[in-house]
Amino acid sequence: MFKLKKIGLIVLALILTIAVAGCAGSKKEENKAGEAPKTQENKSGSVTAVGSTALQPLVEEAATQFMSKNPNAQIVVQGGGSGTGLTQVSQGAADIGNSDVFAEEKKGIDAGQLKDHKVAVVGMAAVVNPNVGVKDLTQKQLIDIFTGKITNWKEVGGADQKITLVNRPKGSGTRATFKKYALNGVEEASGIEEDSSGTVKKIIKETPGAIGYLALAYLDESVLALKLDGVEPKKENIVSGKYPVWSYEHMYTKGEPTGLKKEFLDYMLSSEVQDTIVPKLGYIPATEMKVTRNP
Repeated sequence: MFKLKKIGLIVLALILTIAVAGCAGSKKEENKAGEAPKTQENKSGSVTAVGSTALQPLVEEAATQFMSKNPNAQIVVQGGGSGTGLTQVSQGAADIGNSDVFAEEKKGIDAGQLKDHKVAVVGMAAVVNPNVGVKDLTQKQLIDIFTGKITNWKEVGGADQKITLVNRPKGSGTRATFKKYALNGVEEASGIEEDSSGTVKKIIKETPGAIGYLALAYLDESVLALKLDGVEPKKENIVSGKYPVWSYEHMYTKGEPTGLKKEFLDYMLSSEVQDTIVPKLGYIPATEMKVTRNP
C-alpha cells in the first residue's frame, strides 16, 4: 500500500513538472509572438518628406521598403524642389525637407534650426536629345549655350538644329548645383522651365535640339548625358573630384529627429539602403567620396 502511494506521488510530481514546463513554453512562445507587433507599434505613424526631385527616387524606394517592413508606418514623399523642402521643414509643414543644397545656401532659411542628414551624393549632367550630334562640350561652350550666345548645334560641331533650353525654377537645388559647378555661376538665358525632373527628361527626349540637366539617377537611353571637358559624368570621376557637378543629398529635420522620423532616417543610413538601393538607383554613398564640400 505504501509502495503504491509512493508511486502515485512520483507520477503526480511528474505530471505537475510537465504541466509547469508546458505553461512556461506556452508563455515563451506567446512572448515571441508578441515581440514583432510590439516592434511595429514603435514604428507607427506618419512622416512627410518634401523637396528635391533629384533625391525623390531614392527616398521613395527606401520608403516603400521601410513600409513593407513596418505596416503601421506611413512615409509620404513629395517633390517640389529643394527650396520648397527647406521652407516647409523650417515652417513645420513637413517633417523632413529634402535638398540638393546646404540650408545655409538658401536665403530666408534659418539653418541653425535645422539638422542635416546627408544620405547620399548625386551627380548631375548636361543632358541632350540624342539627335543633336554632340557628345562632349567644353565648359565655355556649355556656358555659351545656356547664356544664349550659341543658338545652333552646328556651332559646336553638331547637327544644323536650333538649340532649345530646358531649365529648372529658381528654387531648384539641381539648378543651383548645375549653375554653380557647370556654369560658373552665370545667369542662364530664358527657355522652357519645368520643376519635375521626370518632366524635364520627357521634354528633352521629345524635343529636337533640346538641352537641359538632370541628376544621374534619372538617366536612361532616351537621353544623352554629355561629357564636360572630356570627362564623363560617372561614379569614379565624381568620387575622385575629377567631375565637378555633384551635390550631397540632404534630408533636413527641424531639430534632432525623434520617433518615426528618426527610425526612417536611421534606415536611410543603414547598410540595407546604402549598400543596395543607393547604388542601384545611380546615387553614391557619401562615405565613398574622396573629396568633400561644405556651405
